[in-house]
Amino acid sequence: MFLEKYDVIVVGAGHAGCEAAAAAANLGCKTLLVTMSLQNIAQMSCNPAVGGIAKGQIVREIDALGGYSGIVSDNTAIQFKMLNKSKGPAMWSPRVQSDRMRFSEEWRLRLESTPNLDFYQEMVSGLVERNGTIQGIKTTLGLTIYASTVVLTNGTFLNGLIHIGEKQFGGGRAGESAAYGVTEDLISFGFESGRMKTGTPPRVDGRSLDYTKMREEPGDDFPDKFSYSNETRPLTKQKLCHMTYTSDEVHNILREGFDRSPMFNGRIQSLGPRYCPSIEDKINRFADKERHQLFVEPEGWNTVEVYVNGFSTSLPEEIQFKALRSVAGFENVKFFRPGYAIEYDYFPPTQLKHTLETKLIKGLYFAGQINGTTGYEEAAAQGLMAGINAALQVKEQEPLILKRDEAYIGVLIDDLITKGTEEPYRMFTSRAEYRTLLRQDNADFRLTPKSFKIGLASEERLQRMEEKFSKSEAMVSFFKETSVTTEEANPILEMKKSSLMIQSDKMFKVFSRPQIELEDMIVFEKVKQYIEDNNLDQEIIEQAAIQVKYSGYIEKERNNADKLTRLEDIKIPEDFDYYKIKSMSIEAKQKLTKIKPVTISQASRISGVSPSDISILLIYMGR
Repeated sequence: MFLEKYDVIVVGAGHAGCEAAAAAANLGCKTLLVTMSLQNIAQMSCNPAVGGIAKGQIVREIDALGGYSGIVSDNTAIQFKMLNKSKGPAMWSPRVQSDRMRFSEEWRLRLESTPNLDFYQEMVSGLVERNGTIQGIKTTLGLTIYASTVVLTNGTFLNGLIHIGEKQFGGGRAGESAAYGVTEDLISFGFESGRMKTGTPPRVDGRSLDYTKMREEPGDDFPDKFSYSNETRPLTKQKLCHMTYTSDEVHNILREGFDRSPMFNGRIQSLGPRYCPSIEDKINRFADKERHQLFVEPEGWNTVEVYVNGFSTSLPEEIQFKALRSVAGFENVKFFRPGYAIEYDYFPPTQLKHTLETKLIKGLYFAGQINGTTGYEEAAAQGLMAGINAALQVKEQEPLILKRDEAYIGVLIDDLITKGTEEPYRMFTSRAEYRTLLRQDNADFRLTPKSFKIGLASEERLQRMEEKFSKSEAMVSFFKETSVTTEEANPILEMKKSSLMIQSDKMFKVFSRPQIELEDMIVFEKVKQYIEDNNLDQEIIEQAAIQVKYSGYIEKERNNADKLTRLEDIKIPEDFDYYKIKSMSIEAKQKLTKIKPVTISQASRISGVSPSDISILLIYMGR
């Protein structure tokens, strides 16, 4: 059946696997995507939404690099929101509610129209390795399929175990079996493994809900979109979401099942996501809270299925049902299926290089939840980078590694490789020390040239980015060169309670004041005329406004990043013996030997390695 050797085999067709397969194939590699179910490609296993705080920035970065997540999200969105608009632009984060069925369909059709990409439906039961190099995969039917590189994106399927109350059964997702054999092979090769846990809420029948008892949660009045390309358009109509709350009564009902909760009776030993806890964990940890928010999210344009965001649980199904029926608007609720928890195998990501290739086996890459992350967006980003680097290795080209000041994706991968994780890792803006540089509005400036250079982003993408960049820079120059009189500016300054001007000044200086917003800048006749003469759209105007208002912060952060880059330039030999440095701490020697940092900068971010250890290392290397 498989007479040829593939360049890249991708195992698993979730968000990581889809991006990995698309990237490798689009880079010209003969690629095979192997999945247990072709009907469930890019399944939204948990909430039917993409983006959110920091996650929206990641989707924009995936799009800027030539990935498909942003385009698919735009084409299947039912509601759009830009979160954190009341804060500075570094915090603005796009998010869409998605049509779950359309999302999966769109991904499959897009992949099927991708050249160089083959599909095969079967369970992968093992790996073929020789002399520390990957050779291919084994399937449950006894087939061996050979490849130069293999990307594992197994999600929650590796020895997956589903829990509902005291009941437990094997499964990688509701209605789908777990995958067996791969973990055992990896352990036999010398990999260290662990267990993690995640969960999901009940799905309910929207026809049984009383929305009049809930608060409406509409989308933005003027919705944006994820993709920088012309391939998608903002929504012209949107679906309503709703919000309701738990209560003391709901909490007391839930407590009735605590003795049968796998989280509390010891059946589940592994750690779940800290920032997406189950409802039983919330009422246990935050016992002083009288209520918790529940977001009632439709699963699509035409389905009646509803996702109860905030009610993730593994309590017995009758307790789930009884408790939800005590929530306002849910008095007559009908279940489609109960919530559950799932435990699965993962492999601590300190065993990987920054390319996401394993240190133990050449040509073997890990991406997604196998690395201990949680979230569609984090998985898709890793899949994209693993697919890119697997393809570049086949083509004998330099890998693509993003730095911490270049992308949230760079922060994500560096955190995983350098620090590891013992609980499901989720991206936040606070994890990025250069978040003013890593805004959602400028991901194309940062990353499209890199993607074009390796052959993934199209020339059309690059030209569109360059046009946007030149027009926004020209508008910033216009503000720096154009003066505004006291007669023009003072009425607005007075209204904004900002000190009045006593003489004419440059627009740049006036608009840099903290009280002045974008809408204040574009009321001036000179600005209106400039926008009209140059046919500028909202995206370019907003980009220029951010550059003006936050120029001081951006410049300061850029300087800090440049200082760090100097340490990034100091490479550490791969076979460096840390134990020969007598004055370095034992912990530092152990951590550095295990993780094998590539640069001094990476070494400085390893937990347990002190600044004095780094100073000693620099002196030893002649710095």
